Amino acid sequence: MTFKDIFKSSFLENVTSISITDMVLAMLIAFAVGLFIFFVYKKTYQGVMYSSGFGVTLVALSMITTLVILAVTSNVVLSLGMVGALSIVRFRTAIKEPLDIAFLFWSIAVGIVIAAGLIPLAVFGSALIGVILLIFVNRKSHLMPYIVVLNCTGHDAEVRATDYIKTKVNRFAVKSKSAQEGNLELNIEIRLKDDNTDFVNELAALQGVQSAVLVSYNGEYMG
Repeated sequence: MTFKDIFKSSFLENVTSISITDMVLAMLIAFAVGLFIFFVYKKTYQGVMYSSGFGVTLVALSMITTLVILAVTSNVVLSLGMVGALSIVRFRTAIKEPLDIAFLFWSIAVGIVIAAGLIPLAVFGSALIGVILLIFVNRKSHLMPYIVVLNCTGHDAEVRATDYIKTKVNRFAVKSKSAQEGNLELNIEIRLKDDNTDFVNELAALQGVQSAVLVSYNGEYMG
């Protein structure tokens, strides 16, 4: 064994396994597509409180995935070690919105596809997915469920108000009712006939109706 063989390192040999041009190009494209995913996430977010941290995570995730896959594709031995290293990672953060899972998987998939060199697929696929999400998630429909929170002074006012609501909606279902002396509160699920909500003003003006509130409802929160 010569003196040169002692200092010979396979680590240094891997430095040139991926060209600088490929690395820079892949990371820049991953960053650009990640920003697009961030934009789509911001425009389609329907939760209670928007968190910009999750959007930044989507950008970082696409770039990190690209970085990892570039390393894996350059060395078969490294890919086996990477699988073992990633298998010990555990994520404890709860995903509250089902749509967030789609955005996370989208960012990971983009990183994998870009690192594999399939840049047109990553760009075209992301554009198509983004357009579909913007159309369907932001689509407003009068068929979506609403909740009417109704406060009445008594039984007669309740009957008068509920009969009026039934004439203005396609679906009527009482979800809850609480009664106190001189006050009745009802939570009623409805489906509107159209986008017009002026009937709430007329409902609040009925005799015996103290207040009428209309809120959208998605099954998890009202707002």
